[in-house]
Amino acid sequence: MAAEIFIDTSGFYALLVRGDDQYDHAQDTMRKAAKKKLRFVTTDYVLDETATLLMARGCSTVIPALLHSVSASKACRVIWMDTERFEKTKSSFIKNMGNRWSFTDCFSFIVMKELRLREALSKDAHFRSAGFTALLA
Repeated sequence: MAAEIFIDTSGFYALLVRGDDQYDHAQDTMRKAAKKKLRFVTTDYVLDETATLLMARGCSTVIPALLHSVSASKACRVIWMDTERFEKTKSSFIKNMGNRWSFTDCFSFIVMKELRLREALSKDAHFRSAGFTALLA
C-alpha cells in the first residue's frame, strides 16, 4: 500500500453497510491501513455520490455520521473540485465516454494522478480499466 489510498463511493459503502459483500474486506483494509498510519483521500464529488447512494438504498441513517467523521478526520482529506479540475474532468469525461466512466470517476482519476496514487478502496472495475488498483475488486 502507498502512503495514501483513495476512497471511492463503493469503498465508503462497503465500509458503512454491513450487508455489503465486501464489508469484511473493507474493514480489514482499514485496520491494516490504521496500523501503518496510512492516510486516505477522497473528493467532494465522491462524498456527494456516496450520500446519494446511501439515501437511495435506504441507508440514510449513516449519512450524518459519514459526513461528520470525514470532515473531522485527520486521516482522510477531501479534495475539492475547482475550475481547473472541472475543465480537466470535463475533457476526460468526453474523451472516455466509450469507457462509460462517470463524471465522478473521471474526477477521481484526475485527483489520483495529481497525487500519484495507485490504489483505491473501491469495487469499481473502472478504476482497473483506468490503470489503478481497486482494492475491493
